Amino acid sequence: MSLTQHPTNQLAQPGRARRWAALAVLMFPVLLVAVDNTVLSFAVPALSTALAPTSTQLLWIIDVYPLVLAALLVPMGSLGDRIGRRRLLLIGGVGFAVVSAGAAFMPDATLLIGARALMAVFGAMLMPATLSLIRNIFIDAGERRMAIAVWASAFSGGAALGPIVGGWLLEHFWWGSVFLLAVPMLLPLLLLGPFLIPESRDPAPGRMDPGSIVLAMGTLAPIVYGIKAATGHSPAWVAGAAIAVGVLCGLAFVRRQLRASAPMLDVRLFGNPVFSAALVVNLVSVFALMGFIYFLAQHLQLIAGLSPMEAGFFMVPGLVLTVVFGFVAVPLVQRIGASSVVMTGLSFSAGAYVLVVAFGRSGSLPALLAAFCVLGIGVGLAETISNDLALSAVPSHRAGSAAAISETAYEVGSVLGTAILGSILNAAYSSGIVVPEQLDPTQAARARETLAGAMDTAGALPSSEHATALLESAAHAFDSGVTITASIGAALMLGALLVVKKALRASPATGKTVRHGAGPERRSRRPGT
Repeated sequence: MSLTQHPTNQLAQPGRARRWAALAVLMFPVLLVAVDNTVLSFAVPALSTALAPTSTQLLWIIDVYPLVLAALLVPMGSLGDRIGRRRLLLIGGVGFAVVSAGAAFMPDATLLIGARALMAVFGAMLMPATLSLIRNIFIDAGERRMAIAVWASAFSGGAALGPIVGGWLLEHFWWGSVFLLAVPMLLPLLLLGPFLIPESRDPAPGRMDPGSIVLAMGTLAPIVYGIKAATGHSPAWVAGAAIAVGVLCGLAFVRRQLRASAPMLDVRLFGNPVFSAALVVNLVSVFALMGFIYFLAQHLQLIAGLSPMEAGFFMVPGLVLTVVFGFVAVPLVQRIGASSVVMTGLSFSAGAYVLVVAFGRSGSLPALLAAFCVLGIGVGLAETISNDLALSAVPSHRAGSAAAISETAYEVGSVLGTAILGSILNAAYSSGIVVPEQLDPTQAARARETLAGAMDTAGALPSSEHATALLESAAHAFDSGVTITASIGAALMLGALLVVKKALRASPATGKTVRHGAGPERRSRRPGT
């Protein structure tokens, strides 16, 4: 079906000034999500002390938000196509602000996990809408690529802002103050969005399918739980059964979409190699970033002894490089092509983990800083172009579905970055730490649970000799676990590099046609697409 058959996508485009003003307003929810991710990582030590979560609860506090978000992004993208993307964005903004304010005052880990899950429901309304609105506001391929670079850089900018603002809050207030950031950050969207952002919707959206929503959640949740169980204390059969349930639900979901006359998610989009490769790049880039931040934030505060704000400033150079190279990627595509830029970005990300493998065991701060800067360059290059490739590979009237899928890849990468690398790190730490015999069973269990637990336990010991021995053992076990984790991260990144290289190199859509805005964009306008 051609675009001329979708009248709501042919509305007069806003003027140039209004387009960029609308983009500025759309960046506030994007910044919020990025700030929320990094702020929470930096709040882990304070959370561990205040709420005393188990290692599994600690991971769930971080993971439940992107997990539920990832499961709901596609349904919410479909809902936005139906009721209007701007309307859904504003509903999500109000709900997210209210629930975030409540999360700041949760008295225990279980309630905080529940609040984070509810935040994800409204967060799922925010993210697909921002990217799909950009796709429909910026019709010109060159403008759209720059707008997506701004969009992608907002994630990195938020990640850079999060540690600094969050560090200041954590030094002056309690851990819950980091959640209150959502209220002022969403006010510009709620006040200016109705006037600056044009409404858009798909006149022929896929239907809302409760069965598909259940299957989507039944795919992601059991798989992530299985990963956690495999690296925790659960029996092997529990992990295997959970992963099997997730795989079966995933197969049923795909089958249901293929049979539906109006599927909630058009899985046939994955038949486009450029689209699929872009999603892989999206996923592995965020996987690498979130996994790295998870262990770096703890190392800087708990082992190196930096304050939250000092740790935040330590990470700023790498996050700033992510922003800078997100913009560098735009003109670089004109010179060497989209596929080369993406491959270069993935190579840098893999190289960052190799540096951690080489120097991580020593806990050298200069080495960790260099590795994080290298990672920032890689994520900035790959993430910007992957989003542009994903949206350019589909017709504009499918922007909602494409944006939702792209955002799902982003959030799944966030989930897996902490679920896989975080779980492996926790398992390596627990098996590597040597607890002094003088500790009682409760103290020993707490010391083995998390690095923060070991630090708190050491501080309560009457003997300085035993406290020093526990601290040294915990630091050694953690850094050794980081080395193991980084080895796995490097292997995964290199594997993804080979897979994506094959898909992008084989497709002409990543060559000169896309670089000049003539490839997928023109094809999407032909009748029959």
